[in-house]
Amino acid sequence: MEEYIRSRVPWTTETSLVTKTEEVGIDFDRFIDGLKNDKSDIEMADEFGVTNKTIGYLKDHFMRHGIGSTMGQD
Repeated sequence: MEEYIRSRVPWTTETSLVTKTEEVGIDFDRFIDGLKNDKSDIEMADEFGVTNKTIGYLKDHFMRHGIGSTMGQD
């Protein structure tokens, strides 16, 4: 008896961090540099002209999902 195994293509469950930063007018690469340099929410908010809450949300997304959250298997 032959088994049929369906291939599952990876799929995304969450909007990528690249898209989220673009939506609020933040340069993604500069945002990542801010994370790398351990800048505070206040420092990053001042730099990008957004609220501390926005930076906090984006940082939380990065910690939970990374840059994107691709799931599935081949």
